[in-house]
Amino acid sequence: MTITITAFERSPDRGQGLARDMPVRWALEEVGLAYEVRLVSFEAMKEPPHRAANPFGQIPTYEEGELTLFESGAIVFHIAQRRSGLLPDDADARDRAVTWMFAALSTVEPPIVERSMAVIFESDKPWAAERLPAIDARIRTRLHELADRLGDAEWLDGAFSAGDLLMVAVLRRLHRSGMLDEYPGLHAYVARGEARPAFQRAFADQLAVFNAAPQPD
Repeated sequence: MTITITAFERSPDRGQGLARDMPVRWALEEVGLAYEVRLVSFEAMKEPPHRAANPFGQIPTYEEGELTLFESGAIVFHIAQRRSGLLPDDADARDRAVTWMFAALSTVEPPIVERSMAVIFESDKPWAAERLPAIDARIRTRLHELADRLGDAEWLDGAFSAGDLLMVAVLRRLHRSGMLDEYPGLHAYVARGEARPAFQRAFADQLAVFNAAPQPD
């Protein structure tokens, strides 16, 4: 059955590979599954046909036969469960990898996304000068804890897993802030993830969509 995912017709990240379809593309590339991409405009995302697949009017969605999924983390988990390469065979190691998937999205990502929203939408507000340092302090707490846990290891728990895939995808959002440079171990960890051939293929495919889209004057 053909796998089809949805992605932005014109990504707001300007080809940086930060849109939510990126980890899904990466997971599919890691396990060697072919897929098609249906590009969706911002207007179409809020229309009933797309909301039937994602009630929140977001991307990505995942369609395979009669199955339709939304939420990038859930889609990556689905892919990892059904194809070898992203979850260990050992049951305990598998559960630990799933724990890291949840940690990436539930513990590490929230203050990072909050920072992005504050920079984009609140920089001109009177409280911005105080708010951003407070957010950055929360992010640094998480980065310090994560760096301590990673130590000198290549990946979070043995071999590369879906936990690493999602964690790297989350940490990449900090590239422009310079905060990763304060944690050489995490900086190198993200670089290892970005160097994987599957990541490179997924990034190139997403960048090609941005380059092909008509850009505003």
